[in-house]
Amino acid sequence: MALLPILSFPDPRLRTIAKPVDEVTDEIRQLASDMFETMYEAPGIGLAATQVDRHIQLIVMDLSENKDQPMVFINPKVTPLTEETQPYEEGCLSVPQIYDKVERPSRVKIEAKNLEGQSFEIEADGLLAVCIQHELDHLNGKLFVDYLSPLKRQRAREKVEKVVRQRQKDKVAVKR
Repeated sequence: MALLPILSFPDPRLRTIAKPVDEVTDEIRQLASDMFETMYEAPGIGLAATQVDRHIQLIVMDLSENKDQPMVFINPKVTPLTEETQPYEEGCLSVPQIYDKVERPSRVKIEAKNLEGQSFEIEADGLLAVCIQHELDHLNGKLFVDYLSPLKRQRAREKVEKVVRQRQKDKVAVKR
């Protein structure tokens, strides 16, 4: 297992559209394992392959308190099951320390493959519905800040750049 670097907004690689996974291989399973390790360490509840500069349709999530219910979605497709939306305060590992409300469909159907390459389908609401839509946006080159006003997006960009600079200074100081 290995920790992977997480891309930060406004890195242009976050805008890359992910390609479908043709076959679930040991390499894909290892990437999923590394993504879980990275997500747990960050700490976060979801991570798309795009965020770790791998541009394939792979998402890992764990919404449990004890971090013991890992979920993998390969080539996910999400279909809204209602016109009703609900606001949910979102954050993102690629947009550190920024949180804001985003309106999304409140109930969705998720179709995907698991790490054995088997297709599955589930219906989701609440946090799972929000999280899968958020992560699927990453696979489509979209970030949650894209839902915000231009002013809020610019403020988020400036704050993230400041956070990233501080993290780099902290890494240098630790190495000394």
